[in-house]
Amino acid sequence: MTIQLSIPDFATARRTMIESQLRPEGVTDAGVLEAMATIPREQFVPEPSQQLAYGDRSLALGGGRFLAAPAVLGKLLTELAPVAGERALVIGGGTGYSAAVLSAMGCDVIVLENVAELGARARKLGVTVVEGGLAKGHAAGAPYDLILIDGAVEFLPDAIVDQMVDGGRLGTALIDRGLTRLIVGQKVAGAFGFLSIADAGVAPLPGFARSRPFTFER
Repeated sequence: MTIQLSIPDFATARRTMIESQLRPEGVTDAGVLEAMATIPREQFVPEPSQQLAYGDRSLALGGGRFLAAPAVLGKLLTELAPVAGERALVIGGGTGYSAAVLSAMGCDVIVLENVAELGARARKLGVTVVEGGLAKGHAAGAPYDLILIDGAVEFLPDAIVDQMVDGGRLGTALIDRGLTRLIVGQKVAGAFGFLSIADAGVAPLPGFARSRPFTFER
């Protein structure tokens, strides 16, 4: 007996993602919606997870890393307001989905990745990738108009802020006292300030944990 499996309709899944996840969460920027409706998210996750690519959840990529739920990226990009021609750095870009969306919006994008297997997958999908420690940023390609840290962090290293142009924007998820919030900020006259835009469940990136104070145990 031959069993014929149905082929997933990813185009319909993308449209459903836009209407049932992004718009209800306040993602209304036309450029963001068009890019996320165009980029085939299923290509950026492991094959066994492709049928789940458009669900409202994070997906494991391997190496302890995750692709955040679609609304997380949609909200951050809506607030960051990328402009065609801007230079962008995606830190911890994994297999390159966020970078592909930014590229579709006309940005010149570099991904910084420290897991070689993920970086190789991103390159195969046409994403420009450099390898190195995430918390150091990529000074060789600076300055950047826009930096997206693609995961949750406990602090923002000065080295990364220093790589932004004056007026540049940064978006990420910040872990603060056990809560994770999406933040977007701007560098002005050398100083960086940010606003929280929403709570979100985002997996942490390695290398961005605060040092814990040393204590003696009795």
